[in-house]
Amino acid sequence: MGRIRVTKTFIEGLAIIEPEVYGDSRGYFFETFNERDMIEAGFGYDFVQDNQSMSVKGVMRGLHYQKEHPQAKLVRVISGEVFDVAVDIRRGSPTYGKWFGVVLSAENKKQFLIAKGFAHGFLVLSDYAEFTYKVDDYWHPEDEYGIQWNDSDLDIKWPEIDEVKKEMLDGTKLIFSEKDLNWPPFSEVKPI
Repeated sequence: MGRIRVTKTFIEGLAIIEPEVYGDSRGYFFETFNERDMIEAGFGYDFVQDNQSMSVKGVMRGLHYQKEHPQAKLVRVISGEVFDVAVDIRRGSPTYGKWFGVVLSAENKKQFLIAKGFAHGFLVLSDYAEFTYKVDDYWHPEDEYGIQWNDSDLDIKWPEIDEVKKEMLDGTKLIFSEKDLNWPPFSEVKPI
């Protein structure tokens, strides 16, 4: 295989991508995306848009998805650290309702590949984090949906937080957008 190491998860459609990093006393270099390497690994996505966000510690984004225009994503952190989660909402999937989470950071340089049919979100663990990702379909605001971040049916094990107090263990209050506080529970989600 090329210059990436792929670790598949217990949920088909989710994988951790680790690029080969070349470093010396000057710093480091790595390819953040190489289509040939991805195709050789069995991931032939046609990414059409790159997105980037910056968030402060305690920000919880998600769990988001699009129904009519589902997106595959390749996500990574370029500064700071997040706990990134994908929830399987694919119709007929043997892992429907299961989730997988991974710490992504500027230091570990891991990338998380998420196939179509997953709800996605993350929690910022560091003072701030810059998060960037590729998608294989455009954002359609009229097609935006979500699931409660702390849904008891999903039972996501978010690290470093007290879900009852809605704060991190160090006392940092969790920060949500109004829309992310008002998503329905998983039991009301229709598979895609």
